[in-house]
Amino acid sequence: MSRAPGGTLRLIRSGELSGNTAQTAGMVRTAAISGELTGARSLWMGRTVLPAGVSSGDHHHGASETGIYVVSGRPAFVFRDPGTGELVRLESEPGDYVWVPPHVPHREENPAPDEPAVVVIARSTQEAIVVNVAGL
Repeated sequence: MSRAPGGTLRLIRSGELSGNTAQTAGMVRTAAISGELTGARSLWMGRTVLPAGVSSGDHHHGASETGIYVVSGRPAFVFRDPGTGELVRLESEPGDYVWVPPHVPHREENPAPDEPAVVVIARSTQEAIVVNVAGL
């Protein structure tokens, strides 16, 4: 039997996530699939929790594309439309997906007074690139 290139499948349990990753004020990111935890070379995945009533700091993810899956809560994703300069607010709910293009400053908001928002993030690089910016 031949072995697949890159090793074997890995199971990462929710209690094994690592907080040793880039952070943005207002939210807590934890890594699940990264170079450090699994040896991943071109993919990063993790979980972000945004407490009730909190907005994250404004940030972008460098040259990385980011895919977000909303697990629970109703987070909003806010960015500035490059064509009009207007702030745009995408209101999501569980089961929704959000795509964030490279270098696009944005923030996550959780308007719920009593429920944290939980999302799963996948990036096109295993590096947890987070560039915190002064504003949108």
